[in-house]
Amino acid sequence: MVLPMAPPPSLTPLLSSSTSTSTSSSEAEDSPPASGRFELQDVTKFHFPCKSLPGFQSYRSLAVLSGHSGSVSCLALCGEFILSASQGKDIIVWQQPDLRMFTKFGQGDGSVKALVTVGNRVFTAHQDSRIRVWKVSRRSENVFRLVDTLPTTKDYLGKFMIQSNYVQTRRHHKKLWIEHADSISCLTVYNGLIYSGSWDKNLKVWRTSDLKCLESIKAHDDAINGLMACRGVVYSASADGKIKAWGKEGKTNHSLKGVLEGHKDVSMNSVTVSEDGRWVYGGGSDGFVMGWEGNGNFVSWKLVSETKAHQMAVLSMCLIGEFLCSGSADKSIGIWKREPHGKLGKVGVIRGHEGPVKCLQASPSYVGGGFLLYSGGLDKSLRVWWVPKSSGKTDDISTTQSLNQKSIVLTC
Repeated sequence: MVLPMAPPPSLTPLLSSSTSTSTSSSEAEDSPPASGRFELQDVTKFHFPCKSLPGFQSYRSLAVLSGHSGSVSCLALCGEFILSASQGKDIIVWQQPDLRMFTKFGQGDGSVKALVTVGNRVFTAHQDSRIRVWKVSRRSENVFRLVDTLPTTKDYLGKFMIQSNYVQTRRHHKKLWIEHADSISCLTVYNGLIYSGSWDKNLKVWRTSDLKCLESIKAHDDAINGLMACRGVVYSASADGKIKAWGKEGKTNHSLKGVLEGHKDVSMNSVTVSEDGRWVYGGGSDGFVMGWEGNGNFVSWKLVSETKAHQMAVLSMCLIGEFLCSGSADKSIGIWKREPHGKLGKVGVIRGHEGPVKCLQASPSYVGGGFLLYSGGLDKSLRVWWVPKSSGKTDDISTTQSLNQKSIVLTC
């Protein structure tokens, strides 16, 4: 059975900026009509026609989106659009609700590891240690155009002549402190700043207004795998088994606020934080999801849960309300509900990916008594699921048998 899809809504102008950005007069003159452009905006009341079958409570596979040349490494929700990127260096914009490819762009010497959107720009982190900045080209059929690369040329020119701006990265090798020395694995954005975490163990802080690198922090003793910003605190998860919290007061540089210790000799691959900042969860290479409760000052934080979530490493996580979703190298997605005092109760398991689940995002709006979950895997596919908010029993659903008959398979 194929789920009915509503006709696509009329498009709104592409990338309305939530931050103050300037537009050249020539660009403005060549702008196409508003109905022909793509916009990254906050759309919280978007309708998906999704109906539950009588007496059937389960996770619904809505679509399997294929089009990437490599493993899907990261994705982001931008209003009525989904952006997904792959190790094949390409970035695809999907339009909802029909889930068709809107456009495809991307370039670089390394695969795309992470992406975030800021106003009318898209920032992508790459294996070649660079961050690329994309903006809508109002004169190009490609829609997105590369406008800058971090560190910027201006930043380079202002620092390369001063010897003290160089740091030792490897034996007999130095780089400017504004440069990452290894793959950039994760990005997060908060309050006009972009944070980048790298396998070089460093956390860098960039200002979105002028793209200047403000700080470089020797954050961990091993690779940084995940970043999350919440209420003025930036959390970094590392292969050294720790989640560290970083904050700043006024115009001062960031400083270490606290450390959450995971299991010994276990890599922390991902981190997610509740909206109120009270709960922090980390996913480990041993398949455990660990949870901490605190009040934000890192004086009274305590470990409240240790859940064996998967048989293999936890690679990705996301929180939506009281639900936590975890993606694993075992190809499954775990659905968990936060119980009193932060413990996790198992709600169900989604199976369908043919490779490890590398990235997860949940829609902030509820649809038909549930929420939409987006997952990207090393099987080169992006999948869309409908998850009910309540379930009478623990479900373990395999899409390879029944749910594939209810999903829409799209290729491009």
